[in-house]
Amino acid sequence: MLGPIGIALLAMIVVAALGFALAPAALGGGRAQQRLKTFKGDVRVNRLEENAARNRDQRRKELQQTLKSQTAALNQKKRVTLKQLLFQAGMTIKPAAFVRNSVIFGTLVFLLLIVVQVPLYFAPIFAVAAGYLLPRMYVSRKRRKYQDRFLDELPNAVEAIVRGVKTGLPLNDSMRVVAKDAKEPVKSEFARVLDQQAVGMGMTDAVAVLLDRVPLPEVNFFVVVITVQQQAGGNLSEALSNLAKVLRNRKKMKQKIKAMSSEAKASAGIIGSLPFVVGILVSLTSPTYLAPLFMTPLGNVWLGIGIAMLCAGIFVMSKMVKFDY
Repeated sequence: MLGPIGIALLAMIVVAALGFALAPAALGGGRAQQRLKTFKGDVRVNRLEENAARNRDQRRKELQQTLKSQTAALNQKKRVTLKQLLFQAGMTIKPAAFVRNSVIFGTLVFLLLIVVQVPLYFAPIFAVAAGYLLPRMYVSRKRRKYQDRFLDELPNAVEAIVRGVKTGLPLNDSMRVVAKDAKEPVKSEFARVLDQQAVGMGMTDAVAVLLDRVPLPEVNFFVVVITVQQQAGGNLSEALSNLAKVLRNRKKMKQKIKAMSSEAKASAGIIGSLPFVVGILVSLTSPTYLAPLFMTPLGNVWLGIGIAMLCAGIFVMSKMVKFDY
């Protein structure tokens, strides 16, 4: 028989044994729960990252698809009508008025050729060519200058929109800042976009007005970024920041190509002007030396052949010094 002291000692031994037996299980259960929570957290983070990557891939595919369709549409508009040519040159003259002025100009050229005694069978040809080609060349040159001025200011306009979006302004208000503070012609074109929105047009359709006015790849990039952001969402400031970098890099590349091709352009200009310079100098030193070219039928034929060959050479040289980038 155990006494009270023995029973007490036996009870303490049992309690200690139970403590040693259950304590590791309890501690291990806590670590297991902690590991389970950590595993669940890792699974949740991985799932979020997979969803984010999937969304990025989807937006990238949508951007590529939209850019491809926009580029295809832009390439189909290579041949522009007279109305589109005048519109893209920033001119307000109507096509009918332009045709009337071209006819008047051609008539004046014809009368001038008659006065200087150009043969009658050559004068109409030169007059028609001058009345048709020279006004179109003037409009095309004006259109190219308009596009160059737009591209020079477009990166600054995009960066201004980025700053506005980052400060919390809506896209419309950021464009309004550009329409107020930017240089021409970007100022007028963004004001035109805002006017289209004011009459009820959506942002996607309103921003497409820029591409109708300035059909260039850089403007196409901007339209695609805005269109995709409006349709699929995303970080607009980051996309526009990347676009601004791309536009500035393309501008640097254009300037580099211009510098590299300047020597070829100078050579083409010298070679193209050489026949006229030589003809003027020969006429000043020997006025009758070139008279058979203008006074005899055979001379007129050879003069026409020479002018045609000169025009063909100038056309070939102009194509040689133009580079796509």
